[in-house]
Amino acid sequence: MMRSVRVLTRRLWPSHAVDEFVLSTVLLFLAVTVVRWLRDPGSALRVVDLDVAIVVIAALSGTVLTALIVSPPGRRSGGHMNPAVTVSLWLMGVFPGRGVLPYVLAQLAGSVAGTGLARLVWGRPVSGPVVGWAALGPGPGWQPLSVLLAEVGGTAAIVLVVGFVLAHDRLARLLPYAVGLSVALVIALLGTRSGGSVNPARQLGPALLAGHTEDLWIYLPAPILGAALGAGLDRILGRLPGRRRLPAAPRTASVPRAVSAPRTAEGADGSYEGDGPVLVAAAPTVLRASPGEAAPLSPVPCPPSSSAGVAPSNIPLVSRVLAVPSSPVRLTSVRTATPATERADLP
Repeated sequence: MMRSVRVLTRRLWPSHAVDEFVLSTVLLFLAVTVVRWLRDPGSALRVVDLDVAIVVIAALSGTVLTALIVSPPGRRSGGHMNPAVTVSLWLMGVFPGRGVLPYVLAQLAGSVAGTGLARLVWGRPVSGPVVGWAALGPGPGWQPLSVLLAEVGGTAAIVLVVGFVLAHDRLARLLPYAVGLSVALVIALLGTRSGGSVNPARQLGPALLAGHTEDLWIYLPAPILGAALGAGLDRILGRLPGRRRLPAAPRTASVPRAVSAPRTAEGADGSYEGDGPVLVAAAPTVLRASPGEAAPLSPVPCPPSSSAGVAPSNIPLVSRVLAVPSSPVRLTSVRTATPATERADLP
């Protein structure tokens, strides 16, 4: 009798795009809430000095972002909450192209929903002249070109941090904290200058509801340009000696880097059923087998999962390892991972 092990890739749409909508809604609600309490003249928590207020806002924003990334919805979707992050991961080859549009639309919709929710909860102070729906704008004397370059550079810096962490397995568990810290630093440095948005979803909802759409031509495309620049620089740095780049999902007949696989007791028909993320191979070089080639399927050691900011179906690290016999088995067929169910038949 042949034993069959099903290998499933996790679907991006619609469940994970819904997670991105929820995360973006919460992010914008909290972003507007922080600005409302720290800048509204009638608030008991108001920080009068703008420079000090920006530093506090930056620290709180980084903390909120990290918490959302490590939350259950963040772990399921990858915790992007930023169209620029989604695009950059796609350009770096660790996020499938078919998930870009659903993710971006969900993030932008969450931006509007979260801003509107903050207005419903906190009332008029949110739409007052000081808070202004928490819409961002350039500082005095900053010209459009300067704002564009600053937003592009800030986004590219964040993307480079993400790429660097993804290229080192030992740092992968720190990715949510690295992202949160990077965003906080960018906000602190650029908040009183270019606005420090580096996220189209951070600006769209507040700008639309506040009626300040004159600068959206900068704040929407600039982070996307920064994502492309950061991904390009990351690709160049990946060619340097000693720098390991995580390849895209293999297009050859090999076991994918990370998949979801069933893992419970053997059924009456010899099949294994179950759920949960399972590491089949940390990289294509760990377990690569052609039809008829013996391949050991013993557990592969790996660090704990940290899915923040990467594709749920392509992340190189997952939290659990499939427990299978340590003796070599012979694969009779292995196919490239696709969104559909894949099978690897074992004798």
